[in-house]
Amino acid sequence: MVEMTTNALRGLLNQPGLIVAPGAYDALSARLIEMAGFAAVYMTGYGVSAGLLAQPDIGLLTMTEMANQAGNIVAAVRIPVIADGDNGYGGVLNVVRTVETYERAGVAAIQLEDQVSPKRCGHMEGKQIVAPEEMIAKVKAAVQARTSPNFIIVARTDARAANGFDDALARASAYAEAGADVIFFEAPQTVEEMKRIAASIDKPLIANMVENGKTPFISCSELQTIGYKIVIYPVSIVYTVAKSVAAMLHKLKAEGTTANCLNDMIGFQDFNELMGLRKRRALEEMLSAGPDFLAKILGHIPR
Repeated sequence: MVEMTTNALRGLLNQPGLIVAPGAYDALSARLIEMAGFAAVYMTGYGVSAGLLAQPDIGLLTMTEMANQAGNIVAAVRIPVIADGDNGYGGVLNVVRTVETYERAGVAAIQLEDQVSPKRCGHMEGKQIVAPEEMIAKVKAAVQARTSPNFIIVARTDARAANGFDDALARASAYAEAGADVIFFEAPQTVEEMKRIAASIDKPLIANMVENGKTPFISCSELQTIGYKIVIYPVSIVYTVAKSVAAMLHKLKAEGTTANCLNDMIGFQDFNELMGLRKRRALEEMLSAGPDFLAKILGHIPR
């Protein structure tokens, strides 16, 4: 199954069309993305930090916490997962371990960035970046560490905010040359900059659509026309959940009931179906039928 989803993402990259990957922060949000018909999931570090810690995306999560969450998300869906790996959580040897751990967790792609530790969300102020040579070494380490050639290495540069557009473009080109499969130029500030990136980088490109962020918020069709291959919406779900839940709790506090919130909720039976309760009960019934029945199913009845 893991190899299937890894191959699936590589296949999507080689086919025409834009890959739209909404941001999941847990297994449930990932399953909802799959059920909505999207071809891929983006595991957002911003959202995971909010969901696990109720803290901002400022490098507080460890590699193990992120990899564990990635594994939970992978187990909940059958579509490829592109997972935020921050800056690899250290030097080149840390990058090797991070890639190995993420690949074992079943993700189809890992995103690595050129920020110092602790990192920040790409649309926050005050970002700092490592020397380009350090990130180039990390990209090469990531490529060498993967066991499947179809496991995708996404290299992200945050240099636009720190050093300006030209330096960021040079870094993106260097990371592509070092072996990254996909380039993530974070937070371009105009459509013209986005067009220059697409014209300059001969690798699939990620566009990061953050609501009220630094990058022009344009449609999927516009992104595809410019030349982007993947678009992620990392915060859309977590922002929607935060506002919706806050509104429901406000009503409960004020009215002493959730009766006026029912139209905004999924039903009990529908939620159980979403969780796979019927299939789990069928499996339980089969497994409880006794050893003779199980042996027959498995084809191991002794003669």
